[in-house]
Amino acid sequence: MKTVEKTIGQIIHELGSRLPDREAVKYATRDFRLTWKELDEKTDRVAKAFMALGVKKGDKIAIWATNIPEWLLTLFGAAKCGAVLVTVNTNYKVFELEYLLSQSDSKVLVMMGGFKDSDYVETVRTLIPELESSDKGEVRNGKIPFLERVVFAGGDAPKGMLGFDDLLKLADEVDDAELARRQAELDPHDVINMQYTSGTTGFPKGVMLTHYNIVNNGMTIGDGMKFTPDDRLCIVVPFFHCFGLVLAVMSCITHGATMVPVEAYSPVPVMHTIASEKCTAVHGVPTMFIAMLEHHSFGQFDFSSLRTGIMAGSPCPIEVMKKVIDKMNMKDIVIVFGQTEASPGCTMTTTDDSVDKRVSTVGRAFEGVECRIVDPDTNEEVPDGTPGEFVARGYNIMKGYYKMPEATAQAIDGDGWLHTGDLCVRDGEGYYKVVGRIKDMIIRGGENIYPKEIEEFLYTCDKISDVQVIGVPSKQYGEEVMACIILKKDCEMTEDEVKALVRSHMARHKAPKYVRFMQSFPVTASGKIQKYKLREQAIEILKLQDDADIETA
Repeated sequence: MKTVEKTIGQIIHELGSRLPDREAVKYATRDFRLTWKELDEKTDRVAKAFMALGVKKGDKIAIWATNIPEWLLTLFGAAKCGAVLVTVNTNYKVFELEYLLSQSDSKVLVMMGGFKDSDYVETVRTLIPELESSDKGEVRNGKIPFLERVVFAGGDAPKGMLGFDDLLKLADEVDDAELARRQAELDPHDVINMQYTSGTTGFPKGVMLTHYNIVNNGMTIGDGMKFTPDDRLCIVVPFFHCFGLVLAVMSCITHGATMVPVEAYSPVPVMHTIASEKCTAVHGVPTMFIAMLEHHSFGQFDFSSLRTGIMAGSPCPIEVMKKVIDKMNMKDIVIVFGQTEASPGCTMTTTDDSVDKRVSTVGRAFEGVECRIVDPDTNEEVPDGTPGEFVARGYNIMKGYYKMPEATAQAIDGDGWLHTGDLCVRDGEGYYKVVGRIKDMIIRGGENIYPKEIEEFLYTCDKISDVQVIGVPSKQYGEEVMACIILKKDCEMTEDEVKALVRSHMARHKAPKYVRFMQSFPVTASGKIQKYKLREQAIEILKLQDDADIETA
């Protein structure tokens, strides 16, 4: 495999020379547009501004914001001065923010005012009360010993914070020669990004990714979609997540494609952006596509410019994929599969694959990435057609978890294989199918039940908008099947109808004992459905605490 041995800063600089007048970034919902030359020049200033703040190579800069322009400027500016960008989940509250800033040793925090029900300014003031009386964002706080500055992105800075425009003025204190010297010290194999995994247990872990990791992952992904400088990607997935940072931003910069961000996902602004900016691609998790397809104004928007994009982040229902192809003109839609620790892609369908392969599999292994299916207990490779744990090894695997060597050793074995915890099957042609998570697999009376199989069937029901199948504790069988269902608007269904539907088409032991109708599912900020929360809720609602105690005893 021919890999890219360049830093992110080098790539932006080359684009500024090669495609100076082509659009690099364009927002449909605000007055912000930069060509590649302008982006290169502006992010040079951001890099110099951070250097003026005392940011050294390897220092951490945390960014807490939605997909606003300052997020991209901070990303590229940090990369150009050799800082490590620490991405902060937009849903975080004070306890989570304190943990992340402290654990990551972040020196600078760049933040916006707030998002949804979270007031970021109030959260930071609660965490750092002395900030309000500080000078231009300077911080001295015992709880977060490394943090020195708080920079505010988006309008007038609250008292005590340094405004982003004022930050840029500091660039005049650093000359171009000093920036050039700093960039000469940078190496593509330097850690450049830390993504904190949401995790269902324990504290989040900082995944250390290099220029080399994410640039080459983005290059492979863009190749799979046949991206060129003529493509325009509508970016609605969060920048703070690998889906936004790598599958979107890195795939664009490695191919000179235009980034068309939406600040935060909402069906109508996304559909408006696609139509008004004539986007050729859009990424999203399945729930995002479902929300657009079922929105009452869907028919008012023109999707004829669309060609490709990625559905990923959680298992992609076949029926939803088919509708996206048929109704949104995304004939070349693809799937990428992996996890944050793999930068994140390991396998991918491409535009050259048949529609059948693109809707029913997650594709084949990336070039330069070894993928295997192994028995979770013995770690021995299993034959094609046999479910097992998906493991991967290659250029894309993280450097490790920041300051967590034991957790790193648990994730990556002595031979360099990343153990993902995903249950997959490989066919004779090398295509992979995801059948669930090892922890999601339901074992009922000794029978292994894969939730995705039942979910795929229920998606074929015209009345069902979305479905998640989980296992709940049972004294008699160890676990029972529960289907959590969101019905389409104005549709009705009973629990017995759902059970009978599954029983008439699938083995009896796969029919759900419990059915729960819901309005929405608990999700992470990046749109991933949190099955463990559905299980916790079910135990409470069904009063299965005693069964759960037996299961875990």
